[in-house]
Amino acid sequence: MFKDRAKGWLRELKITFKILRRNRAAFVGLIIFIGFLFMAYVGPYIRPYNEIYYNFEERFVLPSLEHPLGTDYRGRDTLAQMIDGSTNIITVALLTGLFSTFLSFSIGMVSGYLGGKVDRALMFLADVFLVIPSFPLLLLIAAVVGRTLSPLEIAGLISIVGWAGLARAVRSQVLSIKSSDFIEAARCLGLSTSHIVFREILSNLTPYLFMSMITSMVGAIYSQTGLAYLGLLPLETTNWGFVINTAMYTYQAFFSQNLGVLLYFFVPVSLIVLLQSSLVMLLSGLEEVFNPRLRTEA
Repeated sequence: MFKDRAKGWLRELKITFKILRRNRAAFVGLIIFIGFLFMAYVGPYIRPYNEIYYNFEERFVLPSLEHPLGTDYRGRDTLAQMIDGSTNIITVALLTGLFSTFLSFSIGMVSGYLGGKVDRALMFLADVFLVIPSFPLLLLIAAVVGRTLSPLEIAGLISIVGWAGLARAVRSQVLSIKSSDFIEAARCLGLSTSHIVFREILSNLTPYLFMSMITSMVGAIYSQTGLAYLGLLPLETTNWGFVINTAMYTYQAFFSQNLGVLLYFFVPVSLIVLLQSSLVMLLSGLEEVFNPRLRTEA
């Protein structure tokens, strides 16, 4: 039985890869995102970053073979700095995608399936979070905490303030599926609640689950770099948001005519845009992967 399931999963994986390869935008997005994963988790071993190194004679030098992306205000290699900072960026994005999706789907499914007082209470809580702007709330929480936060804690904070909208959408989907004929048939057959929820309802929400996770990852990148830019995260000099802040301050205060400073600013900005664009492009292909009307096996 396990072998049959493994063969089925392998077959689905092959079909998914074929569909993504046929969709050029999605395939390019997948390749870029895999490159960022390699950069985050393998790159630091290939090009380690030396935090305490300084050489003011080489600060803000233009790209060269030794420094492909130039150097920073202390003469440190910008490429190594970006690689080192990518680890937490990617980790927080992945964790936020998992946490936010799990929280939203759990609340949305419980609310939609049980209905009644439980539904009203959970949706009232969701409405409270929707009324309060999420990023200012995140700023307030980060400022009040006032201590060093791990990537796990940062992902948890971002998930807590961003679950409400997705939970409401999931609830609507569950209400629609719950009234379907096949759910009524499952109840008449005496199937258990867990079977109906996980095998019948959740299986129909799988496409929405994956797409919601990627959307949450995109938002998490904005949130984390935004908090780092404003100085509300632990002082991590390699965080791309902190690098943008440093580059802007240095450019305005000291080196307004130095092209190396401009490069130091545009490198993290370009990486943020590229990372988010790769996820958006990948998202465009997932619709074809999960939508039976668009999916054609090759």
